[in-house]
Amino acid sequence: QVQLVESGGGLVPAGGSLRLSCKASLRTFSAYTVGWFRQRPGSEREFVAAMKRYNSNPYYSDAVKGRFTMSRDNSKATAYLQMNSLSADDTAVYFCAADQQLITSSLGVSSQYDYWGQGTQVTVSS
Repeated sequence: QVQLVESGGGLVPAGGSLRLSCKASLRTFSAYTVGWFRQRPGSEREFVAAMKRYNSNPYYSDAVKGRFTMSRDNSKATAYLQMNSLSADDTAVYFCAADQQLITSSLGVSSQYDYWGQGTQVTVSS
C-alpha cells in the first residue's frame, strides 16, 4: 500500500516562503507521477504542480507559475514544493498525490491520481 506524508505547512506572512515535502513509502518512486493540489474551504481541489514519472520537467498551474517550484529526489522518495511570494490566496490545505499511469493532459485532474496524502495546512496572513 502506498503512503504519502506531507509536511512543512504552517503560518507565514504575506510575501514569505514555505517548503512542503511529500515522503512516499515507495521503492520505485521514480516510476510514479507526483502532483501537488490544494483545497480552500468550500472549494474544489485545485491543481498546483506535477512531475511525471521518469521526467524532471514540472508542470504548474497559472496561479503559481513563477512563484512555486516543484522538485523531487527519487533516492529519498520525496517530492518538494518550494513556495515563494505567498499571498492570502495561497491559503489552503496542500495535498500530494501519486499515480503510475498518467498522461500529460491528466496531470491536473485530481480524480486520476490513485494515492493521496493527508494534507498539510498552509496559512498566509495578510
